[in-house]
Amino acid sequence: MNARHPQDLPLAAAAPLRDALGRPLRDLRLSVIDRCNFRCGYCMPRESFGPDYPFLPASERLGFDEMLRLARGFVALGVEKIRLTGGEPLLRRGLPQLVERLAALRTPNGQPVEIALTTNGVLLAAQARALRDAGLTRVTVSLDALDDALFRHLSGADLPVARVLDGIAAAQAAGLAPLKVNTVVERGVNEGEILPLVRHFRGSGVALRFIEYMDVGGASAWDRGRVVSADEVRARVAAEFPLRALPGADGGRDGATAQRFAHADGQGELGFIASVSQPFCGDCSRARVSSDGRLYTCLFATRGLDLRPWLAPDSDPEALQQLLATRWARRDDRYSERRAEAPARRYPTVRMSLVGG
Repeated sequence: MNARHPQDLPLAAAAPLRDALGRPLRDLRLSVIDRCNFRCGYCMPRESFGPDYPFLPASERLGFDEMLRLARGFVALGVEKIRLTGGEPLLRRGLPQLVERLAALRTPNGQPVEIALTTNGVLLAAQARALRDAGLTRVTVSLDALDDALFRHLSGADLPVARVLDGIAAAQAAGLAPLKVNTVVERGVNEGEILPLVRHFRGSGVALRFIEYMDVGGASAWDRGRVVSADEVRARVAAEFPLRALPGADGGRDGATAQRFAHADGQGELGFIASVSQPFCGDCSRARVSSDGRLYTCLFATRGLDLRPWLAPDSDPEALQQLLATRWARRDDRYSERRAEAPARRYPTVRMSLVGG
């Protein structure tokens, strides 16, 4: 009798669902809009995303009903955390209503699903309380500089950095915790912001995380020489502020991404994400769905699976679950490891603003 592949097994028998490399499905990153009010060079450079860029019209974005059906299917297969992304997700109208509906979901064992958000923070002050009341639990804010002139240059927006800092303060006041700030470090651009950011967030309750500059969809000018390794960033920080490694699952990683450290004097936590120098594809448990309803199983994927035919009001939920299970079982993406193995080779990737970071 021939052995059956995992994708051929009934859903109940296949649990816990794992891909072709043995990685579980735990996280869904759901892009709610592909537009953004920033033009960061590593994501949506202004020369590529000008005023005439053909962003998705509202009619082509997933509606909230479709997103809920989609989320139910993923949760039934093991997803425990849903992160709302963009573009800039706070540009999507009615976002608290979506959060409230997603927050009502329960895993097969009856546990609530964690609902998180990644944002540039500019619109956060006005929405933080409503999002928290709707059921949002975590927020991650992207912030690459505290210096106002450099912030305006890097964001490509004529907005003060104070707007982001106000958003962070409002999120904390609303009780959104833990709150994280992500900083992408690019050599020759914002290295000088590393220590000012550490000084600013020490003792604040905000976990600051430094990310290596990656060759994501918009970074057509990416060069490995512009990558400041996580080890180098950590060494710079530790020279002024002694650190101690934090224990935990996945070798001390936070969600299998950040290597976590604490200030030795107890003044908070830092994370270092070595996505280029130390790829962690082997720990990746994330599926991504773009704002037009396509499933991507890697941030650097080239093609997505259109899910919209399975998201109609009269669609069969079990058919959607089987489709998702089949696609995940066949997943063998490990772009960052392959980049390390063949650094001279360039891979075309999906637009980051479409699928989220």
